[in-house]
Amino acid sequence: MPELESRITRIIMTEAARDWAEIAESDVVIVGAGPAGLTAARYLAERGYKVVVFERRLSFGGGIGGGGMLMHRIVVSGEALPILDDFRIKYREAEEGLYVLDPAEFMAKLAAGAVEAGARVIHGVHVDDVIIRYDPLRVTGVAVQWSAVIMAGLHVDPLFVYSKAVVDATGHDAEVLSVVSRKVPEAQLMLPGESSAYSEVSEKLVVEKTGRVLPGLYVAGMAVAALHGLPRMGPIFSSMLLSGKRAAEIIDSDLRSGG
Repeated sequence: MPELESRITRIIMTEAARDWAEIAESDVVIVGAGPAGLTAARYLAERGYKVVVFERRLSFGGGIGGGGMLMHRIVVSGEALPILDDFRIKYREAEEGLYVLDPAEFMAKLAAGAVEAGARVIHGVHVDDVIIRYDPLRVTGVAVQWSAVIMAGLHVDPLFVYSKAVVDATGHDAEVLSVVSRKVPEAQLMLPGESSAYSEVSEKLVVEKTGRVLPGLYVAGMAVAALHGLPRMGPIFSSMLLSGKRAAEIIDSDLRSGG
């Protein structure tokens, strides 16, 4: 029998290659493993879609982990409680209508919920570009690169992943939308960026404006604020969860109707 070290390598390479061969054609690509992305991933996977989440870092949760200014608590409003219950995340009412969570449990259970529903989450992957088709204009997937390659400043061609829907859940920087804004002038996509804090307004509008940007491309979470110039809201995460669920519902409706 071969040495243990070579067996370890062979297993990793064989199994990872098998995964990537399947991922190459997916139903939904979600970019960003923060609260909106993981929530959307769970609800889409539960509906039977083949979902992959690409996260450029080696962690889950987006901005959850830092709590509020590195203080290990975050807040949600009552509207998000049914989603917390779906993920079995504990919460406690701190003031009327506002509930406090532990960030570590929040991140862990969002990730576990998405994975257990059947979504794949791949860390250390940067979405470098989108795949585009014309007549009619449509996003049909993404180009991906290892984050380490991007950080090293190396020129290495990416690989491509086809999908029926791409979700920008990358947060404040709206990384996928930024690519489309720069490289696809036909999309006429402008990114004003988010405005200063007004939590009550942003909590409402981020959810309302979640949805399709152009055929095949959707936006959820704080990327919605960057797209529409909405205020930021700080360490209250209700709208991130609600936005992720709403994105899943819109994508499900569009794919079922052939949109």
